[in-house]
Amino acid sequence: QVQLVESGGGLVQAGGSLRLSCAASGSIFSMNTMGWYRRAPGKQRELVATITGGSSTNYADSVKGRFTISRDNAKNTVYLQMNSLKLEDTAVYFCNAAGYSRSGSRFDTWGQGTQVTVSS
Repeated sequence: QVQLVESGGGLVQAGGSLRLSCAASGSIFSMNTMGWYRRAPGKQRELVATITGGSSTNYADSVKGRFTISRDNAKNTVYLQMNSLKLEDTAVYFCNAAGYSRSGSRFDTWGQGTQVTVSS
């Protein structure tokens, strides 16, 4: 079993910054792609950013130039630095991680989500 615990969400004014963290724990042999997704009120969940084991990154067009995803492989942790936040960034942010457990089975796990609210 692999668990993800997110932290760092909260309330911030437009133009401000927040940093999300997501720590994975459990029976992890190797961690591949990690990522952040979000679900805004009344909308479907969408990709925000992903980062591969080799640190290649991918971003949604709406966050390019404002958000930065990074990871600490030694800690099995992924981060999302969010700058120049906009009202439309308000959403529940979910962490996702995929890899292989020590038993050899593949996992694809989601965190419980953390609320980010941007106010005017």
